[in-house]
Amino acid sequence: MAAQTRQEEAHLLALRMKTRAEAAQIRVSEAANTGDAFRYTIDLVKHRGGSTIAAPSLPAPAEAHFRKLCGSEGLTLLTGNLRSHMNRIHTAFTVADWGISETGTIVLDSSSEDVRIATTLCEIHVAALRRSRIRPDAYSLEEDLDRLMKRPPRFLAFISGASRTADIERVLTIGVHGPLEVHLLIMDDEDDA
Repeated sequence: MAAQTRQEEAHLLALRMKTRAEAAQIRVSEAANTGDAFRYTIDLVKHRGGSTIAAPSLPAPAEAHFRKLCGSEGLTLLTGNLRSHMNRIHTAFTVADWGISETGTIVLDSSSEDVRIATTLCEIHVAALRRSRIRPDAYSLEEDLDRLMKRPPRFLAFISGASRTADIERVLTIGVHGPLEVHLLIMDDEDDA
């Protein structure tokens, strides 16, 4: 009974996350696992005419799998030293640390310079988020963030949609200080990659 209640709660949190993220113009889809998230990203890049994906900070087995998939589709996977590839990054792929369902916010540990470069200079950012990592609100992250911040230096990104800015005449412009689009893939917790 308790397991079913946790599953129901996780489902409701994911549904609320989706609704709130979409309200912030994040494009939300589901992925069964990391492999599906990789395929989604590859299809998106090909559809948009891109040729590169920056995916810093992936575990070695996942990186090898993603590199193989990209290579078979004629795409280049960039994983490190992104400073030397800044003008080549079409799409960034990251695995989010948490999601905040109350606001539809993606929380990403961006302590790595490569993560900051990839997610700021790309045209499209695809963030994969495990369903079990979705929290109801920011207060629910307090202990996790406190533990993380005890190991400085730390940079945390709270992402609530694509980059937006407006000038003094209130003309809205998308993508000036970051990606034009943010895609969120809510994944099940089982994995294959």
